[in-house]
Order: sequence, then structure tokens, then C-alpha cells
Amino acid sequence: LKKISKYRKFKYFKIFGMGGSCLGAQAIYFFLKKKIKKKFEFLNDIELSKNWRSKNKQFNIIISKSGNTLETLVNFNSEKIKKNCLFITDNKTNYLRTLALKLRSEIIDHNNLIGGRYSVLSETGMIPAFFMGLDPSKFKRLDKLISSKKFIDYLTHNVASILSFHQNNKNNSIILNYDNDSNNLFFWYQQLVAESLGKSSKGLLPIISNVPRDNHSLMQLYLDGFKKNFYTFFYVNDNKSKKIDNKSLLNSHNFLKNKKLSDILYTQFRATQNVFSKRNLPFRSFVIKKRDEKTLGELFAFFILETILLGKALKVNPYNQPAVELIKTETFKILKKN
Repeated sequence: LKKISKYRKFKYFKIFGMGGSCLGAQAIYFFLKKKIKKKFEFLNDIELSKNWRSKNKQFNIIISKSGNTLETLVNFNSEKIKKNCLFITDNKTNYLRTLALKLRSEIIDHNNLIGGRYSVLSETGMIPAFFMGLDPSKFKRLDKLISSKKFIDYLTHNVASILSFHQNNKNNSIILNYDNDSNNLFFWYQQLVAESLGKSSKGLLPIISNVPRDNHSLMQLYLDGFKKNFYTFFYVNDNKSKKIDNKSLLNSHNFLKNKKLSDILYTQFRATQNVFSKRNLPFRSFVIKKRDEKTLGELFAFFILETILLGKALKVNPYNQPAVELIKTETFKILKKN
């Protein structure tokens, strides 16, 4: 961190990466954005539109474990950037390392033992967190967590329950998310679970459902449709939300007087769980009391350990992604032929 601290002077950062090379940092930024004064943009898809921001005023972080990720290198190439760059990649000859040496850019070695989707608490997530003005050390409390009987009990109970659902053909993991700032956390979770467990005709399909919006579209199916789903309720306390305007309320809705919007949201959170209980629909709940590095680090650790244990229980390798390579190989084959 001392080596790269000189780049903290920048106020605008752009991160190039795909999957685990970007999703972890993106989850951190949006979950904690009220604490972060700097602006971050994330390029984790093929970006077709042009960006007109002055390239001299932004710092660029390019992340790929293999150093050969097609989308990452073409996105970076299309921006015609020549300076203010930091590359995070394997310590071996690859496209991005060769490019970084040519540009005389800073290079950080990607930890060779950690795959992308598990790397959020290593350099791929913690270096961006450092530039966000956050404290990387506060995210990483694994020793304390695994010595906590309560944490281990929750972890093993959740793994056992999800394994039971899988064995009974309940393979759709629906996340009912009541916090917009956590959407990117669950995009990270989605890759973690799908890519780690989706092998040998096994696995879970994580689906992110934003509520209460989806109460008016998907909830009918959740409550009255097929029974192949299990659910995760996720709510974050927010005491600083807007208030209802008492003066504009009609008398028929006086029960809304002096309520915050967060009060309405929490009531819907509780009411939906009550209905799920009455319908005997399986669910678990997370209520986040404080939005900070420690809390987010615990969530990362919990979901990572849960996924690894599920992989072991299902007798699949949670660390590889052999089928993904098929698309990469076929894409390169077509590009080289044309």
C-alpha cells in the first residue's frame, strides 16, 4: 500500500475487469458509497459507448488473474489510455503484464492461490478499497469469525439447510433484497455461487429480486407458483431516510403520519416474512445493523465459506470453472478465423 499511496491524489478511478476481478470492488463501493468521497466507474462488460472524461484526470486499475481476459483487454485498448495505470495480474508472461511493462506502469502480482471470485479480500478488492479511502484491515477478521461459536453454528445450519433444499430439487436461490446499495453485493454472490457449484448437473441458481418493486411482478409466482425456490431476505437499517409529508396526507391514511420511508420498507420486510411463514415457504433473513467495512467483510467471509462447504458436500470442486473456458476458446477460434 505504501508503494501505491501516491495515487490516492486522484479523485476519479476506473476499474477494468470481468467477474471476480471487478464485482468485489464494485460491491464494496456501492455498499459503502455514503462513506466514499471519490468516484469510481467499473467496466465489467463489453462497453460499446464512448467515454469523454479527460483521461489525464482519472486513475486506471486493470485487473485480470490470467492477464488474457478478452473483454478487459479490448475495453482498455478502446480507451487509448497510456498513463496513470495500475495492473493486477499473475506473475507470469501474459498480455496485460507485457502491456504494463511497455507502458512502464505499476504492477501488483495477483495472488496465484486465489481464484477471481474468492479474491475480494485480497489485492483485487482491497487495493480499490484503499483508494476509496477505506481501511482494508477492517474487512479481514476471519480468525475472530471462525473462533466464534455463534458464527460457526449459523454457517453450518445454513449449509445443512441449503443442502437439504438441493436434495429436494429446490435449486433456485431467490435473494429478496430490500437495499438498493446491496445489489452489487449480490451480483458478486451470484457469480460466487453459480460458478462454484454449477457442475456435474448440480448447483444453485441465484436470482436477485429487488423488493418491494418485485412485490408487484414476481411475488405472485413466489407465493403461488412452483415450489422449487428457497429465499434469502436482506435488509439494511437506515435511520436517515426521507419522511412522509404529513401535510399532504389524506385523513384515510393518518397511520402514515411521522413515518420515515425506511419504516415503510421495514414493515414490508416483516409482513412478507409473515406471509412466507404462513405459506411454509423456506427462507432465511439477514438484518444489517451497521453499514461499514467490518460488516461487509463478515458477509464476504460468510458467503465464501458457505459456498466452499456446499461444494464439498455436493462433491464438486468449488474452485474451478471448466465450462467457462469453452466460450473463451470458441470466441478466440472465431476471431482468429475471421
